[in-house]
Amino acid sequence: MKRIEILDSTLRDGVQGEGIYYSVEDKLNIVKALDEIGVDYIEAGNPGSNPKDMEFFERVKALRLKYARLVAFGPTRRAGVAAEDDPGCRALVLAGTEVVSIFGKSWDFQVQEVLRTTLEENLSMIRDTVEYFVSHGKTVFFDAEHFFDGFRENPDYALASLRAAKEAGASVLVLCDTNGGTFPDDAAKIVAGVAEKAGVPVGIHAHDDMGCACALSLQAVKAGAVQVQGTFLGFGERCGNANLSSVIPSLQLKLGCRCIPAEKLPQLTHTARYIAEVTNYVLPKGLPYVGKSAFAHKGGMHVDGVMKNPRSFEHISPELVGNRRGVLLSEVSGRTALLGRIQAIDPSQTKESPATRRALQAVKELEHKGYQFESAGASMEILLHKQLGLFTPFFELEHFKIIGEQFAAGEERPATAMVKVRVGQKEEITAAEGAGPVNALDRALRKALEVFYPALAQMRLIDYKVRVMEPKDATAAIVRVLIESTDGRQVWTTVGASQDIIQASWLALVDSIEYKLLQDSRRAR
Repeated sequence: MKRIEILDSTLRDGVQGEGIYYSVEDKLNIVKALDEIGVDYIEAGNPGSNPKDMEFFERVKALRLKYARLVAFGPTRRAGVAAEDDPGCRALVLAGTEVVSIFGKSWDFQVQEVLRTTLEENLSMIRDTVEYFVSHGKTVFFDAEHFFDGFRENPDYALASLRAAKEAGASVLVLCDTNGGTFPDDAAKIVAGVAEKAGVPVGIHAHDDMGCACALSLQAVKAGAVQVQGTFLGFGERCGNANLSSVIPSLQLKLGCRCIPAEKLPQLTHTARYIAEVTNYVLPKGLPYVGKSAFAHKGGMHVDGVMKNPRSFEHISPELVGNRRGVLLSEVSGRTALLGRIQAIDPSQTKESPATRRALQAVKELEHKGYQFESAGASMEILLHKQLGLFTPFFELEHFKIIGEQFAAGEERPATAMVKVRVGQKEEITAAEGAGPVNALDRALRKALEVFYPALAQMRLIDYKVRVMEPKDATAAIVRVLIESTDGRQVWTTVGASQDIIQASWLALVDSIEYKLLQDSRRAR
């Protein structure tokens, strides 16, 4: 089995993505998550660039990592300055990591037009910097920035930059498609040529400006690369980087490479969702392997096929990466799809069982009233438990009241919600403010229920959608509300429909909380 090293750059290249920001605590939590799944290297930032990264490198020393080695990242020495006198180089040494990743120019255009120095001086900068870190006992990865662009325009110089790094003691030569403009097959030919003659391991670092970063990385491995760099969810500068949550399972399950320990692969989806949660990033539903819709089936023929044999419409078993199959109920799926959901709860039921017929009728009636269960699987699960007589209510609502205040002089005035609930023989009444009535209602309900169910403190709403079903009915129209929630482990969607938007929101909100409590009770059993 070919061994492929994985270098995750979420905490360095990833933070260069628009809207991505991490506190020191966030970075420490992501380091622990990446280490837990078995990533080889974590490129955690440039200690010479800002005080936050300096603080991070000091605090991260206290972590006892099981698999990963931390990597400090920085540029070659500046032109005309000795490496030992360069503040950036000194900061990388003080970071205290065993491994440093040094980037240098391999494209003559960049050297002359951006660095504004000579081609020979750039090679000296590469050579001197790598030698400096090797002399301090560091393992050095050399990131040949803009390598593929440089190779196309001046292959001799691009290769000279690699030789300078190798001769100075670099352990891995990383070929970077920095502008993300190289086709995978072209990159593979170049990687193969370099890997054959390099004399040291070759890595790949791809950007996604053509949507080819993952494909390019896979092709590079086929051509001889033994290290793949990327970010765990693919975000980064401009269009992002190679998405490691796609690259890792593709290499491991499709090409027979070992990237992370085999027993860690089922943690892939959880890790992706955890990092998304820490990042405050909405994980795309269609993300390969780890997205909510990665193994979702809707079309009747697809549903029927996957129920008979999952291989008919799934390229891998979702459990291999910690995801799960979803069957979307709609007008094109029908009783077969519903039966799969029912049998997951009660395997004794059949297509002709009275409970199956009742459930199908209930779905049809609710959809007629404005519900849509296609993307609200959590509400569907609650409904089926009720239809099968297997649902015990976790709480009862006594009443709720909402007080909304008007905006005045540009000032936001919060809404207030008061909720009274009963759990068994005990009652709880509480109130909360929020940015609007639904937010206030959500906060008040969870505040009341946390007295009985402390795990609800982990839960939060991440998306809220409203659709007016019949606009011609104006204010009397049916309103459908979809709420997406998470507890940091999983993401689920619920639905409510009513002529009253607050009532529709309440129905979706209650389903969301009941689903969380139902899942927790299952895990407890």
